[in-house]
Order: sequence, then structure tokens, then C-alpha cells
Amino acid sequence: MKKITSFILITLGFVQFSCNDDFLTTTDPTRISTDVFYQNQTQFEQALNGVYGQLQGITNTAYLGQEFMSDNTTLDFNPLDRGGAAGWEAFEFSTVNPGNGEIAALWNNHYSAMYNINYALEKLETSTIDAAAKSAIGGQLKFIRAFHYFNLVRYFGDVVLVTKTLKSPNEAFDLVKSPQADVYKQIEADLKDAVNLLPTTYPAAGRGRVTKGAALSLLGKVYLTLKRYPEAVSTLKQVLPLGYSLYANYKDNFDPTKKNGVESVFEVQYQGGNDLGEQSNFVYLFAPRLSQGAVTGFANTTPSGRNIPTNDMIAAYEPGDLRKDISLQTSYTLNGTVVSIPFINKYRYPHTITGRSDNNWPVLRYSDVLLMLGEAINEATGPDAEALGYLNQVRKRAGLAELTGLTKDTYRTAVLKERRVELAFENHRWFDLQRTKTPAELAAFMNAYAAKEKTSPTVPRGGIAFNALDYVYSDFEYYLPIPAPQILINSKLTQNPGYQ
Repeated sequence: MKKITSFILITLGFVQFSCNDDFLTTTDPTRISTDVFYQNQTQFEQALNGVYGQLQGITNTAYLGQEFMSDNTTLDFNPLDRGGAAGWEAFEFSTVNPGNGEIAALWNNHYSAMYNINYALEKLETSTIDAAAKSAIGGQLKFIRAFHYFNLVRYFGDVVLVTKTLKSPNEAFDLVKSPQADVYKQIEADLKDAVNLLPTTYPAAGRGRVTKGAALSLLGKVYLTLKRYPEAVSTLKQVLPLGYSLYANYKDNFDPTKKNGVESVFEVQYQGGNDLGEQSNFVYLFAPRLSQGAVTGFANTTPSGRNIPTNDMIAAYEPGDLRKDISLQTSYTLNGTVVSIPFINKYRYPHTITGRSDNNWPVLRYSDVLLMLGEAINEATGPDAEALGYLNQVRKRAGLAELTGLTKDTYRTAVLKERRVELAFENHRWFDLQRTKTPAELAAFMNAYAAKEKTSPTVPRGGIAFNALDYVYSDFEYYLPIPAPQILINSKLTQNPGYQ
């Protein structure tokens, strides 16, 4: 596969300086001005690669708001270091507040990427590059913009909707949050454009780029989230004839030597084994903190102990499910001693340089499409043979018996459970819970999970009791708070209800 190289765009500054001295007004020869860039197809492709590169930074911490906040994962608690309590740990214990630095980074990273996308799209609109290349580049940019806004609207609810670059700093202070309906309208428009603009496949050198199938799959997920079930069905069915299939072996989805394979609809690209800065390090983030090299494969490493599978998650697997041991392990062995702390096994593969693993991150897989399609059919018309067939395709690959005789309600329960184990630790669980429950239902569900975790923690806490505010979920936590710095900068932005 051809590596997608990072190319970070230079954000335009709003402040302009003037001076009579010629040397102060001379163009810096080490920088490329945006006025002379975007002149040919190569430059547009470089800009596009920069947009892809920003997906890495966003994906590196996406587990916090999509797995860690849910009942899927917890942390390997460190009683001697409470430095993360106000930051990343808050996502696990439901103590996130507007001043949380991870929230600010999440917001900033998405909008930084959006600026580059908007600017590239504006330049693309008036360019005269090859028509086919122009369509493909535009489709990819619009897909990624829709992907970012889909994340933002599910994280925060109403968000700032910007599809054009700002021409002066004053415009930034007039930005206000747009209603979710308007944000979703833009997401839908971008994805429909992407479907029309994108190719079904690329030559081998372009594998890993966004395709028509990815745009259709994400649009189907948007419709499923909005409970527009007939549209979800018709959209997702268009993915079926595009050449995707399930791997015979579930493990092949995560093997770095089989990236962008037959089941991959879209994945964020990483490359380890070199010093180019494109590596992933999920195995280091997710391994138990005292496991040293027992999980990572490199001695003298200090894993982070984040995203530890919960007892509740481990119990969700049915007996004989072939996915369980591939997705997680319930212990590790260090110096001949078995340590009963579970860890995510899905991204644990040999690599050649410490800290530079080669795993891509799966965003959309064909099994996800099948499960979404089955769910949408069930919600639209009931659990007919077709809906059962999509669900059972996924179960059969996992070595499980086919389900029969389901009602609409029991199918709904079964498909959500199947999504949990099939897509475990791939950043789906929180959004699945959110879209299938009301705020009150989600709070009650998470409080029930919290009671179990507080009574019998997955990982020992070294004698440290839970804080009184830990694991107390309220309805308003259906959404995250708007970052406090954004409201300080722009007084026209309003905080989400329930946060101070």
C-alpha cells in the first residue's frame, strides 16, 4: 500500500503587519504561500494528504469519548499518580467539565482539520486540474468534513457550523452554535456529494483512500442515527454489490500485513517501522501499566493502562465466540507470574521499533454495514429473513449459532449486543448507546454499570476509594461540555445545559 504522507497546511493568520523596510516585506523562501500553492494536481493531493494526516491525531485519542466513556473499558488505576484524574480519567468516571484539556483538544483538532478542508475545497472549486482528479479530491474532502461534523454533533449536540474560511478575525467572534438539524443537513449534503464524486476503487497505490462505499456506509450510519430507517436501508444496500466481504478469519481485520482488505470500508492509515512519524501506538496506550514488555513485546516500556476491558465487557461474549481471544486477553504473564489484569489484544502485533507499531484504525468495516442494515430493516419493517440473514452472517463467522424466531424487540437487543462484541474497542460503543437511548435511559444504563464497577472493580485500586462524584451519571451528560476556552474567546457561544 502506498503510504499517505502527512502534509500539514499552514493556517492563514489574520494579523497583517506593514513596514517600510524591504527586508520585512520580503517573502520567506522557506515557506510556500497559499497564494502560489494549489496550482496543480500534485499540490492538491499534498493538501489532501495533510487532511488525512490530521485524522491520525484525532483518532489517537478518540477512544476517550467513544469507548472509555462507555461500559466497554476502564483504566488500570494508578494510586501513586493521580495526574490524569482531571484529564483523561474523567471520561471513565463521568467527571468531565468544561475546563478539561482533552475536551479542548478534541474541539480544536476537529476545527483545525475543518479549516484546512474548507480552504482546499474553495481553491479546488476554481481550479483547472484534471476533472476526474478534481472529483476524487473533492469527494474525499467532503467525506472527511462530514466525518468530523458527525463526530462533533454526537459529542456536543449543537455545534458551530463553518463551511467557508473566515476572511477576518471579527467573523470568528460572531460564530454561534447551529442546531443539530442544520449540522446533519450539511453532513448529509457532503456525503451525497461524496457518493457522486468518489470512485468505487483506486489503483493499488491509492488503497486506503475514501471510496464511494465509505461514503454510502457513513451516510447509512447517519440515517440510522437520525432514525430515518427506510433511507438507511436503501443507502446501505447500495454497499452490498461493491465487492466487500467478511474475512473468513476475524483476526485478519487487524493484521497490519492485511491492511485495507476485503472487509475494510475505511480505516485511518498508520505506518510503523520507521522514523517518519506516521506510526500508531495503541498497544502501548492500552497495555496494563506494569506489564512492561509482556504485552508490547519490548522490555523496559511503560504502557499507559488505558482502555482496559471491563468485567462487564468480558462477560458479554457468548461461550465459543471466536472473537473474544482475538479482541482481548484476561491476563498477562510477566517473569513467570500470571497477572489478572485484562487488556485489549486487537492491536497487538509484532513491530520492529519500540513505540512505533503499524496498526491502522478501523473506522468502517463490512460487518458494521451488515449489522446496520439488519438493524435498519428491523426498525423499518420488522425482523424478516433478510434482517436475520445479515445478523447471522456476522455470528457465523464468529463461530456462533444462528438466531431465529426473534421479535422486533429481541432483534433490537440482539443486534446491539452483536455490535458490542463484533466492533469492540473500535470506537462504536458510546455512540451506539447514545443513538438507541434517550438521555434519561442512557444515564440509568450507565449508573447501573457504574454500580457493578464500584462494587467489584475490574482492576484493583490499591486501597484508594472512589470519589463521591465518580460514576455518577446525569441526563445532561448525554453530550460533552463546550470547552471553556471557546466560551471565553467568544461570548456568543453558549454552554451545554447542566455544565457550569
